[in-house]
Amino acid sequence: MAINSIIPWLLLLFAYLLGSIPIGWIVGKVFFHLDIRKNGSGNIGATNALRLFGTKTGIIVLLLDMGKGFFATWLSITLLPAGSPFVAISALLVIIGHVFPIYLGFKGGKGVATAGGAFLALAPTSLGFALLVFVLVVAISRYVSLGSICAAVFFLIHSLGRIWHAGTSDYASLILISTVVLMIVIMHRSNLERLSKGTEHKIKFTKKGN
Repeated sequence: MAINSIIPWLLLLFAYLLGSIPIGWIVGKVFFHLDIRKNGSGNIGATNALRLFGTKTGIIVLLLDMGKGFFATWLSITLLPAGSPFVAISALLVIIGHVFPIYLGFKGGKGVATAGGAFLALAPTSLGFALLVFVLVVAISRYVSLGSICAAVFFLIHSLGRIWHAGTSDYASLILISTVVLMIVIMHRSNLERLSKGTEHKIKFTKKGN
């Protein structure tokens, strides 16, 4: 009984520590001998990795950041009872770990990819539509920040509609999704300011980066 009662708390700790692993920073240091935080936008996420290290590396960082979110959330879904609020909290903590990583002095990325991985485990249908919105917006505008914000907001709207249509009272998921979407928008506030001024950087796909 004691072991079962401590498992949820261990999963929460694991989720945060896993989310804190700075994939973009590690890849930059190990393979390019460059601190991603001191170059480009200074962000440790996939977009800055793509700009600095090339498209292939950017995609690898994106998938690994998504993998953090997916694995932590999937593990909680697998080990905890159905409907446990700890599942949603685990998903939130793996995202918070990416945004505020303990290994880098609590200064990390914006959490979009890691949130995508977490929601892939929690709500794959809603995420699929949100990814389509992201791809379309980025393909048309070339602004990753705009695509991320639009996808996050669409994900929230679609998830609310799905939960309402199902007639469930999954308050933990509702709070999680609303909190994460709000956090993503807030983390992009500087991008929104640059978008309004027309100074936001457009994405370029390269082999070796800029």
